[in-house]
Amino acid sequence: MTQPADIAAQCQSLDELVHSAQQCRVCPALAADRGHVVVGQHPPGARVFVVGEAPGAQEDLTGEPFVGRSGQLLDTVLHDAGLPRSSVAITSVVKCRPPANRTPTRAEIVSCSPWLDQQLQLIDPQIVVALGTVAMQWALGRQARVGEQRGRLQPFRDRQLMVTYHPSAALRFGPNGAPLAALRDDLAIVAAALR
Repeated sequence: MTQPADIAAQCQSLDELVHSAQQCRVCPALAADRGHVVVGQHPPGARVFVVGEAPGAQEDLTGEPFVGRSGQLLDTVLHDAGLPRSSVAITSVVKCRPPANRTPTRAEIVSCSPWLDQQLQLIDPQIVVALGTVAMQWALGRQARVGEQRGRLQPFRDRQLMVTYHPSAALRFGPNGAPLAALRDDLAIVAAALR
């Protein structure tokens, strides 16, 4: 079976990458039950690339990233920071919904990473925003705590990286919780860096 790394590296456009990723069946547990492969939203000229964990139920139904409750909150905090969703590229580390919305396995993350790596090359953003632990670990290539990595831009593959909390963490802790305040603050830093 041809591996995603071999296929993704050959993709010369986002359209080609989306088409190829939609054919992927490397992770049997994910491919068996998925509704859609959710590759992402890629507006031309996006300077910010937001990366989450994996699609949820709503994303699997629609084929679009961040359309459930977390997506609604993400839209709000992006807008409040002066980063309209229509100008931001958005995806997830893993492109298929894990059963019961579980955290993707290490094997699933490794299998899907070539698609994300090629998206990064084709989009060529100025800043990558890693939402939550899975996206942070993809970007850093190691274990770390979001709370220790957030709040500052750091070098990342000839661009900058902002690690912050996933909107789902902000939803769990509520409107007065620390994750929502941190997410707002971190996106404000991203917006300021683009000015």
